[in-house]
Amino acid sequence: MNIIFQIDGGLGKCIMATAVCDAIKTAHPDDKLIVVSGYPDVFSNNPKVDRALAFGETRYFFEEFIMGHKIKLHAHNPYLEAAHIKRDEHLLKTWTKMFGYVYNGEYPSLFLTNREKEFYSTRFRSEKPIFVIQTNGGAPNQENPYSWARDLPYGVAQKVVNHFKDRYNVVHIRRDDQPALENTFQVSDNFRAMCVLLMMSEKRLLIDSFAQHACAAMHLPSVVCWIANSDGVFGYDTHTNIKANEFTKKPELRNAYLHPFNIAGDPLEFPYHSENEIFNAEDIIEALEKL
Repeated sequence: MNIIFQIDGGLGKCIMATAVCDAIKTAHPDDKLIVVSGYPDVFSNNPKVDRALAFGETRYFFEEFIMGHKIKLHAHNPYLEAAHIKRDEHLLKTWTKMFGYVYNGEYPSLFLTNREKEFYSTRFRSEKPIFVIQTNGGAPNQENPYSWARDLPYGVAQKVVNHFKDRYNVVHIRRDDQPALENTFQVSDNFRAMCVLLMMSEKRLLIDSFAQHACAAMHLPSVVCWIANSDGVFGYDTHTNIKANEFTKKPELRNAYLHPFNIAGDPLEFPYHSENEIFNAEDIIEALEKL
């Protein structure tokens, strides 16, 4: 039987989906698992995945994988499940149960070859230990490059960088359309290269974006900051998860539909008087020093 697993969403969601692949293969060890997503390189070398294809690169897909075969199709979106909307459980449990499988605590997994590690490591060699920071997420060229609901406030991030800059080479994962931090080295590279960078780092300060999922998959403890999303839904106990301070004003939820906040950071919904109230830089620094 061919089991077709379609994943709609970003890079972080695809990394999470590797745990679902484990659950599927546990239930169907002798069947073929074909994954279709926007980021097939996440599934490279994964022994649980027989084929990984990108959207738009599925010519002859029906003929090869469906016509004349017994199939099982998993293409539903777990974000639309009531358990996820109510934040009753971790997304991985919701996702696995939605397809009719038992969730046994499967974790994301990534498989990099020694050749990849050797090749990409030459890009990031450093005399000082490496401290990786990711402050912003989301799609390229958003209307607002900073989202209060997800991103690390600039002032807080800069205080953290200033604390560590003399002891570490602070590497800032960011695109050109995202805010830059002083005393950092900017990096934007392919996904597999970024995984090697994370493996080479000694400390990591992250948000709810692809890097925290990748670090969980590679068992790299990190400090992860949370605002609108919940670590109980999207996070991992591998990390030190720091929740935002309590709101200082009542949020405006007139536009809220299935979730209280727009993850892109709608200014109307901002539940603080200023970004300075969201996190205490000292708490983040303390957690990083213990890492």
